[in-house]
Parts: sequence; structure tokens; C-alpha cells
Amino acid sequence: NNPPEYLPEDWQFGTDGIRGPVEKMNPLFMVKLGYAAGKALYDEGISKILIGKDTRISGYMIESALEAGFISAGLEVVLLGPLPTPAVAYLAKSNQQAGLVISGSHNSYEDNGVKFFNKDGFKISYELEKKIESKLFEEISVSEPIRLGKASRLNDAGGRYIEFCKSSAPGLDLSGLSLIVDCAHGANYSVAPQTFNELGASVITLGVSPDGININNGCGSTHPEALKNEVLKNNADLGIGFDGDGDRLLVIDKNGEILDGDDLLYTLISSRNLNSKNRQSPTGIVGTLMTNK
Repeated sequence: NNPPEYLPEDWQFGTDGIRGPVEKMNPLFMVKLGYAAGKALYDEGISKILIGKDTRISGYMIESALEAGFISAGLEVVLLGPLPTPAVAYLAKSNQQAGLVISGSHNSYEDNGVKFFNKDGFKISYELEKKIESKLFEEISVSEPIRLGKASRLNDAGGRYIEFCKSSAPGLDLSGLSLIVDCAHGANYSVAPQTFNELGASVITLGVSPDGININNGCGSTHPEALKNEVLKNNADLGIGFDGDGDRLLVIDKNGEILDGDDLLYTLISSRNLNSKNRQSPTGIVGTLMTNK
């Protein structure tokens, strides 16, 4: 069958959800996607979906359209507001419900997208993606009024994630450590600085004034020059740069050297081994096909 007119080109799920120019994420398509996903999730025994987003101006439009689609399919919707992608995955798992992030990740504000999580906090299966795609060809059949979903807002979503982050490293004390934290005017603009502050670090922030269009604009992990300059200027111990939806970062050491994902993986594994009975550094790290080149 030819795709219906409301489906844009390249409307199917890619490696990391559905993403593209905002024109592709038009309201009619988003309502249909919310309805199709709602029906597919309902068949899986899911009754609620948590929706988070980054700080792009188009997030308001996409959030409202998806909300209408999910409610028409009979799902409850919980709005989380701007929140990093890992926080939505965590909250989906802790609530045993589905999660969705509206984000264009490291791209500029002209792009946006959606990414789904299952009740275990992982990306939804290929099979479920295909089921959602097939339901996009169906006409919307609104649930009977008594079965319509409702929407609510989880006001302390950010606070819950901050507490989770702190609990993941019991006893961690960053007192005496000076950090420059660049949040790319994105989803981490509130959560990240507050987390590091509560752990005792002295924090100087960059990219924490989102206006809907300045996300990833000359800042964050995709543009580390400003972060590097601030680290050297302030003689800081570390610089931490996030991307727009807060699911990737790079680190700049006190000498201005940039540490990418491969460096960080090696560092994390090394520190874990050195804190175990087998006090040896690994000779290498093996990643998956999804690891950055």
C-alpha cells in the first residue's frame, strides 16, 4: 500500500526512533503516531505513557499532538516537561510504564524526533516498532468516552532523577572539585548543575538559558571550544559538555584535552577494575556496532 498523505517521506522508525526536520513532525502525523503507538502499547498491556522532551520550540506542538493521539487510543499520559533522555528511561522503568522522548538530540532546533522506551527502560523492540508502523495505516477510531485516557503532569520528575543519579554512586563526595558544566541550552539545563552542586562540587554553568532555538548552538558536546576555554580560564578540574537531550557527553581535563566516548568507556572500566579484587587496567574496550566510530 502507498503511505497515506499525512505520512511524510522517511516516516518509518530508524536506528534511534523517528527524527527529521520539524516539517516532517507535522501535527497530523504526530496525532496519528500517538494513536497508533497507543493502540499497540495497549495491546501489550501498557496503560500509561510518560512523555519528556528537550527544549526545542517545536516540542510544544509535538507534545500536544502526541498527547491527543494517545488519549484517543485510551492511554493515560504523564507529562514530564524538559528532562534528559536517560531520565525518561529511568522513570519508565521505575513506574513500569512506557516512556517517550521528544528530541532532536545533538541536531539544531530545526529538527526534532521521538524515541520510545518500554517499561524496562530500554528502546522498544523491532517487532513493536513494526506493529506501530502498520497501525499508522488505520483510520483513527476514538475509544468510547469512558475509555478515553487523561493527562497529568509529574512535577517532581527532575528531582526524582537527581536522587537516582546521586544514589548510583553511594558516598560520592565532590567537595573541592571545580567543574564547568555546559548543558547546550538543552534538557540537562536544570538537572545536571543541581546534581553536581548537591554532590558538593563547585559548578560554573554554560548553556543553561534555553529559549527554544539556541539548543546545541555553538555549545555543548558538539561545540566544545567554549567549554575548553572556560576550563583553562578558571583553572577548573574538569569540563563536562552534554548534548541537547543529555544522553551523551564529552569531558575536558584540566589541561584542556578533550576526552571522547571511547576515552570515557576505558576510564570507567579501568576505575571499576581498580576498585575490585582484580586490580588491573583492561588492555582494551570492545564496543557494539552502535558505538561511536
